[in-house]
Amino acid sequence: MEKLLEMQGITKEFPGVKALDQVNLTVYGGEVHALIGENGAGKSTLMKIMNGVYQPTSGRIFVKGREVAIENVKKAQTLGISIVFQELNLCGHLSVADNIFLGRLPSKRGLVTDSRLYEEAKGILDMLELHLDPHTQVRYLSVAEKQMVEIAKAVSQNADVIVFDEPTSSLTDTEIDHLFRVIGMLRDQKKGICYISHRMEELERIADRVTVLRDGQYIDTFRYRDTTIDQLIKLMVGRELEDKYPRHKRTIGDVVLKVKNVRRQGVVDVKEFELRRGEILGVAGLVGSGRTETMRIIFGADKCDSAEIWLEGKQVQFKSPKQAIESGVAYLTEDRKENGLALSKDILFNINMASHELMAKYGIIDDRKMEESARKYVDLLSIKTPSLHQKAMNLSGGNMQKVVLGKWLLRNAKVMIFDEPTRGIDVGAKFEIYKLMNELSDKGISIIMISSELPEVLGMSDRILVFREGKISGVLEAHEAEQVKILELATGVAGRNQETERRYE
Repeated sequence: MEKLLEMQGITKEFPGVKALDQVNLTVYGGEVHALIGENGAGKSTLMKIMNGVYQPTSGRIFVKGREVAIENVKKAQTLGISIVFQELNLCGHLSVADNIFLGRLPSKRGLVTDSRLYEEAKGILDMLELHLDPHTQVRYLSVAEKQMVEIAKAVSQNADVIVFDEPTSSLTDTEIDHLFRVIGMLRDQKKGICYISHRMEELERIADRVTVLRDGQYIDTFRYRDTTIDQLIKLMVGRELEDKYPRHKRTIGDVVLKVKNVRRQGVVDVKEFELRRGEILGVAGLVGSGRTETMRIIFGADKCDSAEIWLEGKQVQFKSPKQAIESGVAYLTEDRKENGLALSKDILFNINMASHELMAKYGIIDDRKMEESARKYVDLLSIKTPSLHQKAMNLSGGNMQKVVLGKWLLRNAKVMIFDEPTRGIDVGAKFEIYKLMNELSDKGISIIMISSELPEVLGMSDRILVFREGKISGVLEAHEAEQVKILELATGVAGRNQETERRYE
């Protein structure tokens, strides 16, 4: 196989922190090379150096055997390197086609015509079997659809090396299967694929080799078939994790939140559900099933045709998120970058931004109190940062998620809605967040947890609501729930009959 890219002894230092220390990576044509490690291990920093976003403090980079300097993103594209970042980088007011060809619009004699732009975009979407209208503005797409536009943008550059940074974090199982078919097609074309994921089970399906990073240092590279998931996790975290989901026995109290007749024409039609004090209520369903839409209506973020809500026995109506927050309801958003953080502000501001009135005395913000609060949750959540004044945009995806979580933990809400709480977070950090959720439930805080990861729903929930086509298709107690039952309720398709099962044996 041809050696398409080699990174030797890459070191990157930021003020107060060494993000990478003598890291090596080699990508061959016709392989999927997995890059794994906990949040803060340096994976995204290494990819940004590969893509010209950062310059290494020291180290050497070779493309097809020739030493190169990658000064910027344009140079990386010229060298045949493309990346699908974990955090979406799309322009919401532009069309799908404009985003796919952003910065390199197809032209003839220097003129860009809409017909050619949309024709070429349609060709790429069709090749990837993506049923998206190239004319649609990206802001109207779901998170999963936006992710697929990012992938189409990367593929359109006809690069030799394509990096996928957590590409499945917002995709359904069907969409993941589709993505893996695309990756297989690219591998057959002798492209070099560098694949970053915290979902270890995915690597079983597509990885040829794997490189492990820990705390910014290179640990080792293996052929994937020569190792096991348990061995890789131990190398990633430097310790063994005995159980994915911390064992816990919760005490469930009275009903704290009751919801009836949540309707928005063509989107949701939810008859009724309840949430009890100290309970973790899992919410499952396919992307587009109405899970998030229902919870955003309850939180006052989206308009609806009707919604009846009782909080601690008192009927309420939240016309805005501000009213919900003041009443003790918090929402950990699915899209942390778009809706959860002020990216240009520092960690100190972001953790405190939903609680400024709690930090004030006689109308004046107490800076010392803000700093103490922010430091408490940076330490509690093990947020990796050189200081509280690090801008949120400079954090890894997982550490961004932790900052959002810290913001709501500080708020001391009665009800917390967690929408994909561990999206893009490594196995070690997930375990810590699960423990925190258990601690919150012990304090009587009630949690609604929306998750696309069925093992997470099964491992953490006391009861499970399953959504399908905007409605609740079933409610399962934890002791009776299993993946097959959830999938049947989510898809409306019953399990295979005995004759069909025999054909698959």
